[in-house]
Amino acid sequence: MSIHSQMETTTQRDFIGTYLDTLALVERLHRLLLDVIKDEFERLNILDINAVQALLLFNIGDNEVTAGELKSRGYYQGSNVSYNLKKLVDMDYMHHQRCEIDRRSVRVRLTDRGRYIHGVVRELFERHADGLIGKDVIDVDGMDTITNSLRRIERYWTDQIRYIY
Repeated sequence: MSIHSQMETTTQRDFIGTYLDTLALVERLHRLLLDVIKDEFERLNILDINAVQALLLFNIGDNEVTAGELKSRGYYQGSNVSYNLKKLVDMDYMHHQRCEIDRRSVRVRLTDRGRYIHGVVRELFERHADGLIGKDVIDVDGMDTITNSLRRIERYWTDQIRYIY
């Protein structure tokens, strides 16, 4: 094996290791985000809603969407969207209404109660953004670099899924 081939193999191995570390970190960050939201809700004594549901309400915001759009727009990452929508409607965090044109489709939007939860999560994220900058954890350029890199990975993965079918 030539020195060039050995260097290429080592570099590739290093990249794979870093890639796997990044994947694990993204997964841990998502779980940690849910824990941060859960802790905030426990602190505020909001106990009837879980972090996944709160994040869903935050992501919907002022929009009116169908259940199918929740995933396609990136508002919801789980597999049990129907369960969570039903719970949120039952607890009066969301309104739901059948579409006039396609009666199979249901549109959802936040109630006043849902908008309150949206505001709680927004304020939490604003405090965290202020803290990240104020404590010199990361600046705008660093955040832009991370976001752009993750978007490129997202596009790559999306392309991989499209090429399978």
